[in-house]
This record gives sequence, C-alpha cells and structure tokens, in this order.
Amino acid sequence: MLTAIIDYESGNLHSAEKAFQRMARETTGAEVVVTDDPDVVAKADHIVLPGDGAFPSCAAALRASGCFDAMVEAVVTRGRPFLGICVGMQLMARKGHEYETVDGLGWIDGEVALIEPSDASLKVPHMGWNDLVVDVPHPVLAGIETGEHAYFVHSYQMRMADLGQRIAHVDYGGAVTAIVGRDTMIGFQFHPEKSAGAGLRMIANFLEWKP
Repeated sequence: MLTAIIDYESGNLHSAEKAFQRMARETTGAEVVVTDDPDVVAKADHIVLPGDGAFPSCAAALRASGCFDAMVEAVVTRGRPFLGICVGMQLMARKGHEYETVDGLGWIDGEVALIEPSDASLKVPHMGWNDLVVDVPHPVLAGIETGEHAYFVHSYQMRMADLGQRIAHVDYGGAVTAIVGRDTMIGFQFHPEKSAGAGLRMIANFLEWKP
C-alpha cells in the first residue's frame, strides 16, 4: 500500500507528511511519501493534494507539474481515493475567483470565492478553530460528529452549486464549506494535520477508505 502526497511546490509539506506517516503506522501500515515523481503518483493506492497560497498560482503550478496527468489518470480513470487539503480542496472546484477567474479541476460542482460573513465583526481570513457541522454521512467521517473542531486558515471558500457534494460546513457569519466529496474524491478546507484528534481520525479513515 502506498499513499502519495503530491509536491508541486505549494508549501511546506513536513507537518502533513508526519501526520499521515503516523496514522499509517497505526492503521494500514501503508508507505507515505511526498513526491513530485509521476510514476510514484501513478502507482499510488491513495493520493493527497495539499496546497497553500492563492488559487491561480497553485492551479498553474499543478498543471505545470509532471504529476498532473498521472494524478488525473489515477483519480478519474482508475478511481483511486483522493484527498484535497486547503487550496488542494479548492482546486477540485469548477472555477476559482481569487484575483482572477481560473479553471479548477471540475471534480466538484462549485466555485471558489471570497468569504463574506454576514456579521461585520468576523474577520477574513477565517483563521482558527471552528465546529464542523456534518451534512452528509461519509466513511472518512466515521467517528466524527457535528461539533468536532477543525483548524482553518483561509480567505476563500467553495460556494456549492450542488449541496449534495457538501459533506460538512462551519458557521462563520453563514455556512462556509468545510468538506466536499463525490465518488472516490474528498476535500478538506481545514488542515487535518493541525486539527488534533479529530483531524488525525479523519486522516486514518482516509488511509483505510476503500471505495
């Protein structure tokens, strides 16, 4: 079993790598690697796409990386379980509207736009702990209930065209998308590696997920 965390120069991957390696040791025993090698991505059993920064630069870097075609082939054609984290989740959308309008992967029916809380006292970026509200049951949320905390750092959110693909949200002056998913794909807006026990549980569930 192999889990590939794709490195397309989107940020520091050290904490994510350590969290996934820890939970792999405690669950499946899978090998977890950070890689920019398309051959490794092509043979991976689970694929993780992280991301920090702006949607346009991350989208451009991903498409320019050698891993892009291998990732799409593995996820779309062969149905390998996929997890997008933070901007990695946002890239699953049809489009992003951060600074300019840029096409996403089109895997989730939504578009990424600025968070606009109805309460003017709430600051953007949305930063810190917030309570998850589970909208749709999902195997990766096994053992996770509404009220569990997750750690967020973001100014843009995915606005859903299909609420059936919104797995969970948080309240931040209105509903802000926290988890999306369909088929063998799931995405977290928050950082599971920084979300204490709940985040580690979701990482473990993902590693054990066999859709």
